[in-house]
Amino acid sequence: MDQKVESEKPPRPNSIRRLYDWTLSWADRPGGKRAMVGLSFIESSFFPIPPDPLLMALCFGKPKDWWKYALWCSIASVAGGVFGWWIGMTFWQATETFFFKVVPGFTPELFAMVQEKYNENAFLAILTAAFTPIPYKVFTIASGVFKVGLTTLISASIIGRSARFFMVAGTIRLFGPAIKPHLEKYLEVAAITMFLLGLAGFLALKWLH
Repeated sequence: MDQKVESEKPPRPNSIRRLYDWTLSWADRPGGKRAMVGLSFIESSFFPIPPDPLLMALCFGKPKDWWKYALWCSIASVAGGVFGWWIGMTFWQATETFFFKVVPGFTPELFAMVQEKYNENAFLAILTAAFTPIPYKVFTIASGVFKVGLTTLISASIIGRSARFFMVAGTIRLFGPAIKPHLEKYLEVAAITMFLLGLAGFLALKWLH
């Protein structure tokens, strides 16, 4: 009997589903846009959760404002990238232990590899990280550590971040409610795919060296 009762309990939502439900809950809240801006800013330097789910949620809530959300998301993300550059340029010696031990994606080996890519073509390296699932935050911090020009960081980030977020928001605007059930159904698969693409990006950076 106990086993039957236990088996009838609804499964507990995993972290990805809880995150998705939480982001959707902001769609109709007055502070939704502010939350997206804040998340976009801090994700560019240290926060592990990307702003895309909240951006999609807000676009589902107000499809006509898709370009405004994408614009604010892009601006905040680029500004956060500049903040990451400043951390790397000014406080890296005091904070590197925190980043290497706490923040996902940060390893000494990766940093050495990013430095090599910056020596080859810093603009292209940042542009790639800004648009793809490769953790953008690693490149913003590293750009300050390895003294990449701020103009290079900003210009590459504007192109890459804007292209990414306008593509995400534009997709929601184009397909509207019709895509929402599919997004919810395959959210976990999409999240795993994004992770694997990020991993593949890291490996590609290493193999192309």
